[in-house]
Amino acid sequence: MTDKVYKLLELVGTSTKSSDDAIENAIARASETLRNLDWFEVLESRGKVKDGKINCYQVTLRIGFRLE
Repeated sequence: MTDKVYKLLELVGTSTKSSDDAIENAIARASETLRNLDWFEVLESRGKVKDGKINCYQVTLRIGFRLE
């Protein structure tokens, strides 16, 4: 087994549906331009409130991808 080296990237995903959807949006967008995405870690979760209801979810995450 060979040793691996990872690069870390911090992103903020957003969604009007859910925090899980915000995570998926961030990963989907990152995968359009990056290869070898291996893992993610949620660092922070927050949202916006409008008229007493959740208006938008924001999730900060760190994504690790393998360097070639």
